[in-house]
Amino acid sequence: MPTRQGSGFSEGSLFDEFVGDYEQACAEGLSLSGETRDYFARQRVLHTKRLRSTASGADAPVRRLVDFGCGLGHSTPYLLDAFPGASIIGFDRSEASIRAARERYAGERVEFASGILPERQRPVDLVYSNGTFHHVDPGHRDDVVAAIVSWLAPGGLFVLWENNPWNPGTRIVMNRIAFDRGARMLSSPVAARMLRRSGLDVLGVSSHFYFPAWLRGLRPAEPWLERIPFGAQYCVVARKS
Repeated sequence: MPTRQGSGFSEGSLFDEFVGDYEQACAEGLSLSGETRDYFARQRVLHTKRLRSTASGADAPVRRLVDFGCGLGHSTPYLLDAFPGASIIGFDRSEASIRAARERYAGERVEFASGILPERQRPVDLVYSNGTFHHVDPGHRDDVVAAIVSWLAPGGLFVLWENNPWNPGTRIVMNRIAFDRGARMLSSPVAARMLRRSGLDVLGVSSHFYFPAWLRGLRPAEPWLERIPFGAQYCVVARKS
């Protein structure tokens, strides 16, 4: 979720300008893949569920989950399905995005917050974040991760998804989206080092989304490619000691 570069957490006012055009901008950018944003959102959450089960055990409950940089909240339905026992807090510094997310997705198990995550919503078992850190000033990324670590319960996981700067298709897509154009991308090794600096234990790094829609017949091979760092996105899984 794009945010303005600033001190500590990034300011959300820049993305406020794009809320009304978000759907169209995403559709235009992703048209080269032949898929919708919902396809990628669903697959990311399914991968997150699988990766968490591997890291923490299939029976370990997720009681509280934060979607960090939730934007308009479009991952919420998939997170609700994947983690049926969890309450979900969507967090974003863009107040316009949070208002839109509340209107569409707020419910018994779902809240949205901007600014500071309230104490009553901590600690959390899982923090999920997609496409947020390339919009955080590199000089402030460690501060943002430190805040996330403070939210996590001991043994809690941070699952960080980011766009892969080593994938040419990803760069083309981002250049087609106004709010992603010019963002400061970070590679998977940079992301892993960032999480380690915060004291998190990095459990794994995987690469995803190799084949566009017209090559979907090859997608069953993607699990075998997860260790090759050239997918459109990568995922870093880290645990709080």
